[in-house]
Order: sequence, then structure tokens, then C-alpha cells
Amino acid sequence: MASIPAPDGRWRRDLALIVLPALAIFLYCLLDPTMFADGDSNWHIATGRWILAHGAVPPTDPFSYTAVGRPWVTHEWLSEVLMALAWLAGGWSGVVVLTGACAAAAVALMAAELRRSLRPFSVIVALGVSFGMLERHMLARPHIITLPLLALWTVQLLEARRKDRAPPLWLLPLMLLWSNLHGSFIFGLAFTAFFALEAFLAAPADRRLDVATKSGAFGLAAGAFSLVTPNGVRGFFYPLYVMSMKNLQTISEWQSVSFMKPTSLGLGALLTLFICLYRGVRVPAVRLALALLLLYMSLQHIRLEVVLAVVAPLLLAEPLGRALEPDRAMPLSSPWPPRRQLPAPLTAIAAVFLVLGVSRIAIPEVRRDGVTAPLTALAHVPPALRARPVFNDYGFGGWLIFEGVRPFMDGRSDMYGDDLIKVYVQVQSGDPVAVARAFSRYGVAWTILPPTTPLVARLDATPGWRRLYADKWAVVQVRSDALPPQAPAAARP
Repeated sequence: MASIPAPDGRWRRDLALIVLPALAIFLYCLLDPTMFADGDSNWHIATGRWILAHGAVPPTDPFSYTAVGRPWVTHEWLSEVLMALAWLAGGWSGVVVLTGACAAAAVALMAAELRRSLRPFSVIVALGVSFGMLERHMLARPHIITLPLLALWTVQLLEARRKDRAPPLWLLPLMLLWSNLHGSFIFGLAFTAFFALEAFLAAPADRRLDVATKSGAFGLAAGAFSLVTPNGVRGFFYPLYVMSMKNLQTISEWQSVSFMKPTSLGLGALLTLFICLYRGVRVPAVRLALALLLLYMSLQHIRLEVVLAVVAPLLLAEPLGRALEPDRAMPLSSPWPPRRQLPAPLTAIAAVFLVLGVSRIAIPEVRRDGVTAPLTALAHVPPALRARPVFNDYGFGGWLIFEGVRPFMDGRSDMYGDDLIKVYVQVQSGDPVAVARAFSRYGVAWTILPPTTPLVARLDATPGWRRLYADKWAVVQVRSDALPPQAPAAARP
């Protein structure tokens, strides 16, 4: 009786190629001191707490005083609930672990797909280029929570094309989850359309009707599942509304990429272009069009670099693999061993991640003064003054919401709208007419701004205004007639 050949031992190499990059990203996130460098993290957690407390998703703004009651498309509500639960369970360290786990899952999915077409060294280089673009976006925000869904959706579309079939139906509930986590679900729907077009063009003439029917049915079903959110149709069109805002470029993450200094996006694009031209890489037309579109969108808006960093390596892996080693067989990955051999290494891997996560939660993440969290400055504001209208820095708005103070403006620019953003920019610049008009209209009694803000110098020279507190992160200024009795003089650490 013939013996059954032992499984190829290369599966251990493949498993290491998937796990080690994921572990590296996880550790990076656990140790990253800039995880909360974006003020939006604070109001995301505050929103999650509000949802848990009220058992509902807020349909209007419950936080500010300038837009209170205005319709608010809370399109990231489920991510915010997850962040709030992580915060309740493990404090700020819990949020760090949640963010790191999602980033690690996305990298593992990418590595598992890349190993099919590329040698280990090429996989590491591709992941390195991807991480270079992702690094400045590694923040405790909902877009990181949805990275595994972005990777998994793209991988499954590629797998469906390899097998020349429609995407699997189990992806549809994934779209429902995605659309409740973050507005990036719109990319999943767009990718589905691109791959459907590729399948249609590649099919023989006598099969195109069948391909169009199946692809169209899946696309329509995915679109229908994306509407199952508290926001319904408004949530579906929300990403398009944001992209159409006139004052979007005043917000740093929505600005265009600058090449005055070397950037990870620029270096990654040049390296990819060099390899493609040098090795004569032939990318299928539809996938090339999709990759170039994502590159163009990333050049327009910095925040879209995240999508390019995850999707572009997946789109280019197979063409790159063929060009780099045209004589080898595809795929490079080895078959997994019998199921009885997998539990032991998978259990060990899960244990490593669990121990690291628990250890990180055991070390409290202490929030300190910074560009998005003026802890000390706000602590010097008397409770009576906190309840009065404030003009705050855009980056401070999230921390004010987290601390129960109603801000003038925060990171929810889509909810505030173009008109109020324009007012904010004019007032912050110290324009005397805009300051007088806005302060009168909204009854501003105090301000909390970075020291270098032009409005700080304007108010220093304005009679009836005085400093209540100042440090290197924030200056608190108050209208004299708004000071509570026995308010302290301006303090400096």
C-alpha cells in the first residue's frame, strides 16, 4: 500500500511570513507614543460612551453649542462603540490594544495574499513600503479598525477572479458590518464594480451575459447591505458629500500631498515605478486603472493614502511575481498541513498576542499635555466658566467633548459644514471683523488655543480680555466680565 507523502514543510515558512510582520505591527502600535496624536480619538470615544449610555445612535449633534441639534451622520458609530468598550475595559491602553490588533489583522491578511505570488524577500519589501505609507496614519481612529475588512474584501475579489466566479455570498454580511464601522465601505463597493468589469471583459462572448448577471446581482446585494445602518441612504452618500465640501483643504488630513520634502508615498511610488519599468511588469488594464485612481486620490487627499497602502500591493503582487520570476510556477505558497498539525502553532501564536495585549493593558496609558489634549490648561478653567461658550482650537475640540465641555468646533467638519468652518478659520486667524461678529453671535466668554495662534495675540491686545492660564501647549483667555468671583490670575507652570 502506497504511503501518503508528508506535507511540504514550507508551510512553516509561510506561517512565519504571515505572523511575524503582524506581530511587528502589533508591537509597534503597543509602543507607539503618537497613538493619540489626533484629537478625533477623544470625541470618537465620547461618542461611543454616549451611544452606550443612551442605547441609540445620535441623529443630531449632542456635543457642541454652535451646531447643537444639527443633523449628524454618525457613520462610524459601531467603531466608536468598540473604542468606548475598549476604553471602559482597559482605559486608554485598551484602545491602544484594539488599534494594534486591527492593524495586525490587516497585515496578516495582506501577507497571506502576497505570499501566493512573491518570494519572502519581496513580501517583506512590499509590506515595508505599505507600512511606510501607513505609519503616520497609525492612530486610534475608526479607519484602522476597518483595515482588516478592506484587506479581506480585496483579497476575496482577487480570489474570485482567480477562480473565475462571482465573489462569495458570505462577503455580504461583511459589507453590512463595514458600512456601520466606517465610510470607507464605499471603496469596497467601487472595487466590486472594477472587478466585475474585469470579469466581463475577460469572459468569452457567449458567457458575458451570465458574468454580468452574477456580478451585477452581487454588486446590488452588497449595495443593499450597505444601506442597513442607522443613517440609511444618508450614510450611503455621506462619503460623496464630504468629498464635495469647499473648505475641506483647510483640514490637514484632507490636504494634498506636498513633495517639498521626501515622503513615504513619493518614495514608495518611485520604487514601484522603477521595478515595474525595469522588469517590464504587465498589469491587467482594469487593475492598473484602479491602482492609478487610488494613487491620484491619495495625492489629492493625504488620508486616502491608507487605502492605497493596503490595496495597491494586493493588486500588483501577481503581475510583479510573474515579472520578477517568469520561469517559476504559480503560486509560490505551499499547501497547509493536515488540520491536526495546525492547532498547536496557532494556539502558541494566539497566546503570544494575548500575553502582549494583556501586558499592555496592565501598563496604564497616561494622557499628558499635547497638541490635541490641553489637560493642564483645561484643569485651570473653573467649572462655571467651562459651562459658558468657548472658542477652541480645532485639535482641542475632541478633548473638550471628552471632558464634557461643549466646543465651538471639533473634528466633525462634515457636520459643521462649509459656512461654520469658514467662520472658524477667519476667527482663528485673528481677523478683527470676524472675531467681533462671531464672538457677539455666539456669546464667546473664553478661549483655549495654542500659544502661536494669531487670535491669542489679538486678544492680548484687546481691552476686556485677559489670560487665565498659559503654558507651552495652550493659552486660556477670558472675557473680564465672564470671570467667576475670585478667579485666579494668569498662571504659568
